[in-house]
Amino acid sequence: MKSLLTRLTLGLYEQDILEEERDAIKKWLDAKIILQEGKLFRLPSKYRAGTITISQKGGAYLQVVGANVRDLFIPQDYMGDVKEGDIVIATRLLGVRGTPSAKIIEVVGRAESYSIGYILVKNGHKSLVELRTGYPVGIPLSDEELSQHPEGTVFQINNQTNKIIETLGNLSEPSVDEKIVLAQYNKHDDFSDEVLALAKGFDPVVDAALYPDRKDLRDLDFCTIDPVTAKDFDDAIYFDVKRHVLFVAIADVSAYVTPFGPIDVEAIYRSFSIYLPHRSIPMLPRQLSETLCSLQPHVDRLAYVFEMFIDKESLEVTNTNLYEALIHSKRRFTYEDVDAYFEGKLKPKDVQELDVMSYLKPLRELTDKLKVKRMQTGYEFRSPDLQMSIDKEHNLATTEYAQETPSHALIEDCMLLANKAAAAKYERGVFRIHEEPSQSKLQALYTELAGIGIIVEPKESMKETINFIQKEAEERGLGSEVDTLIIRSQMRARYAPDNSGHFGLGFERYTHFTSPIRRYSDLIVHRLLKAIEAGDTEEGSYVLRNIDALTIAISEKERESADIEIQYKQRKFARWAQTQIGKEFRARIQGTDPYLIAEIDDVIKGAQVDLTAHQPTVLFEDVILRIDNVDIARAKIFAVLVQKVETH
Repeated sequence: MKSLLTRLTLGLYEQDILEEERDAIKKWLDAKIILQEGKLFRLPSKYRAGTITISQKGGAYLQVVGANVRDLFIPQDYMGDVKEGDIVIATRLLGVRGTPSAKIIEVVGRAESYSIGYILVKNGHKSLVELRTGYPVGIPLSDEELSQHPEGTVFQINNQTNKIIETLGNLSEPSVDEKIVLAQYNKHDDFSDEVLALAKGFDPVVDAALYPDRKDLRDLDFCTIDPVTAKDFDDAIYFDVKRHVLFVAIADVSAYVTPFGPIDVEAIYRSFSIYLPHRSIPMLPRQLSETLCSLQPHVDRLAYVFEMFIDKESLEVTNTNLYEALIHSKRRFTYEDVDAYFEGKLKPKDVQELDVMSYLKPLRELTDKLKVKRMQTGYEFRSPDLQMSIDKEHNLATTEYAQETPSHALIEDCMLLANKAAAAKYERGVFRIHEEPSQSKLQALYTELAGIGIIVEPKESMKETINFIQKEAEERGLGSEVDTLIIRSQMRARYAPDNSGHFGLGFERYTHFTSPIRRYSDLIVHRLLKAIEAGDTEEGSYVLRNIDALTIAISEKERESADIEIQYKQRKFARWAQTQIGKEFRARIQGTDPYLIAEIDDVIKGAQVDLTAHQPTVLFEDVILRIDNVDIARAKIFAVLVQKVETH
C-alpha cells in the first residue's frame, strides 16, 4: 500500500497498476481522493499520504511519501483511532498558523514493520517486552505460554498482525545478535527455490562464441584490486599508458538478471548487499554474485566497459566509449598487494604479471593528480572505517581503524571517473545526489566548534568555510574528530531521478555505475545506459517507469542496510563490555549534548558508552572511564568517569 501511495503521489500510469491495486484505485476515484488525467492517476496536492509516528507530547506526525516535504502534524482532535505505523491519507489543513498540519481522512493499512520482543523476568513476573524500549508488546500470551520459554528468549514480531512469526534464540547467545539486527528489517540470507534454480541454471562457463556482438577485450591486461576478504569483484581496470586511456570494466549483471523476473524481484526487495564483519548477506544469489558475475581472474567474464580518454594537461575526460565486452582479468590484487608493489616490496612473478603491474605506477600518478584537482571543488572528510573481527563463538575479537592507502585512492578515483561518465549520458534516470547542509545544521556545527575553541566566521563560499574549519582542527590535532562533526551536519546522500549535484564530491553530475552486484541502483543505470546506447527509446521509457518511487525505495533500503551494519557492531561491543565490568579504559568524549557520550580508544576501539561524570568535561577530551553496567537487550554500555588524561 505504501508503494501504491508513493506512485500515486508522483503520478501513476494505468499500465503500471497491479491487479491487486485496482479496487483501491476505483474506491479513491469514486471518493474523489485521486484524480484521473487521461491514463495518469495522481493524488492532488491537497492530499498527502504516508506513515504515522505518534508523538509523546500528543498528536502525531505524518511522514509523507513520494514528496520531498516536511512531516505534517496531526492534531489530537484529527487523529481518530490511528496507531503507530499506520499508512494513511490525510487532507492538508490550509490557513492554519504554526507547523504545517493535516487531518486524517482514511487509514488504508499498516506499514510492513517488524519488532523484536524478548522474555523478561521482573519482580518474579515473566512478560514479553519490546527489545528497544522494555515496554510490553501488544501480544497477549498466557502464563502457560510464557512458561514454555526461558528468560531471554527472543522473537521476531510482525507489527501488522501483532503475531510472533519466529523464535530467534536467546539473549545469552552471541549468535542471536545477527538474527536480531536482520529480523528488525525482515532481512534474510536464503533465496527461494525458484530464484536459486534460475541462478544455478546459467552455464558456469562463459562461452565467448555465444557473444559475437561483444567487444573482445580479453587480450587487455585487466586486473582487480579489492579487500583480501572480497568475493564479489564488481570492477576491473586497465590503463593504456601510451594512449592515456583508462578502461573501467564492470560486472554485466544486467546480462543475467532480466527486469521483473524472480531474481530481479528479490534484488529489488534487498536493493543492497549487507556486509557484517564476519560475512555478507548478498543482494544476488551467490552463484551470480560470487561466481558468474564476479570478475574473477583467469576466466572469461561479461562486462560493461567505459573506455575514457583523459587529456594529460587538463586531466579532463575528452571522450568516452561505452560498450558490452568480454574481458579476462589477468590478476587479482588485494589492496595490500598493490601498496607493497608501490613500496618496492612486491615484484612481478612472471612476464604476464609484469605487464599488469607496469601500468599501476603511471595510473597512480594520474589518479593522484585527479584527486588534487577534485579537492579544488570537493571535500575530503577523514572518518576512518572501523573494522571488527569476530571469533568462532560470535564474540568480538579485535577492532582497528582502516587507513586509506595509495591503492584505495587509486581505485576510488578510477570509479569516480566512471560514475561521472555514466551520469553525463542522461538527463533523467538514477542520480546520486547530495544537497548542501541546511543553515540550521551549520549553525549547530558552529556552536559545537566554538566549544573547542574554533570560532567560525562564514567565508564567501562553503568551500572556504570548511577549509578554514579543517585547517583549524588540524592545528589542534583534531582533524578526524572535527571531520566527523562536519559529516553529521550534512544532508544524507540519496538517490533521485533528477540531478541536483553532489555537494561532498563537488561534482555537478554523479551516479552509481560501478557496483551492480551489490547495489540495485547501479543495475538500473546499466539498463538505462544500454537502452540509450542502442537508441531504444521504448526500452528507455520502460526502465524509467516509476523511477521516482524506485529511487525513494532504494534510498530507504540503503538506510536500513547501514543501520543493520551499525547495530550489529553495537551489539558486539555490548557483549564485550559485559565481560569487562569494573575495568578501566582510555576513551575520548564524543558528545556532550544532551548526554555525555565517550568512545573507547584502548585495546578495543570504537565502542560508544553513556558516560556519567561528576566534573565538567568538554568535547574531544581524553578520559579514563570504568565500565559500570551493560544493557544487552538495548546494546547500551554505561560507564563512569574516573579521571581526565593530561594531554599536550
